[in-house]
Amino acid sequence: MSASLLRTNGLRAALRASGPSQRASLAAASQVRTKVTLPDLAYDYGALEPAISGKIMELHHSKHHNTYVNSYNDFSEKMTAAKESNDVAAQIALQPLINFHGGGHLNHTLFWENLAPKSQGGGEPPSGALAKAIDDSYGSLDAMKEKFNTALAGIQGSGWAWLVQDVQTGNIGIKTYANQDPVVGQFRPILGIDAWEHAYYLQYQNRKAEYFKAIWDVVNWNTAEKRFQ
Repeated sequence: MSASLLRTNGLRAALRASGPSQRASLAAASQVRTKVTLPDLAYDYGALEPAISGKIMELHHSKHHNTYVNSYNDFSEKMTAAKESNDVAAQIALQPLINFHGGGHLNHTLFWENLAPKSQGGGEPPSGALAKAIDDSYGSLDAMKEKFNTALAGIQGSGWAWLVQDVQTGNIGIKTYANQDPVVGQFRPILGIDAWEHAYYLQYQNRKAEYFKAIWDVVNWNTAEKRFQ
């Protein structure tokens, strides 16, 4: 989950082996040196076939997502240096890059969790409170999928469609986000589908509507249910 996206690298053993003053220094340093890391998948690259090919999953995870991870870490280090030198112009220039690559990391981490092979429950319909919320809001799961796919098809260029929950009212809705803008603030991400070409083009080419239809066969509603509150 997103709460565990920031991980401290190589500090736990050092903290255990050091004295109190050293632990304090290392802990302080970890606040600066903490980096995001590429999450492992809970399934093999080819496990989502035929909905999503193994080659797409490998490229999507190991190349595209990894680029967001490395770029976010790089620009974050540059931002730290810019703050230390009080370079306001550099901070302003770096912020959109941090937002983009950080959003790419957050979105993809949630996306991998939103998928599962059929042998692990992928495609099985939601149950419990989320199923009721979908029925109350859209009439049925199929009706929600239809509206969701319409939203995906309407994205101009690159972006994402999300089933979100309003943290103030508890209501669910479908929202689209451009590029790598993450779901933050008033809304909680429940289920996201990547509409960037790199998510489907190698397999589906210009037939993105087929990708939007096929991916529901491997959607992990168990994860979505856990995010719903």
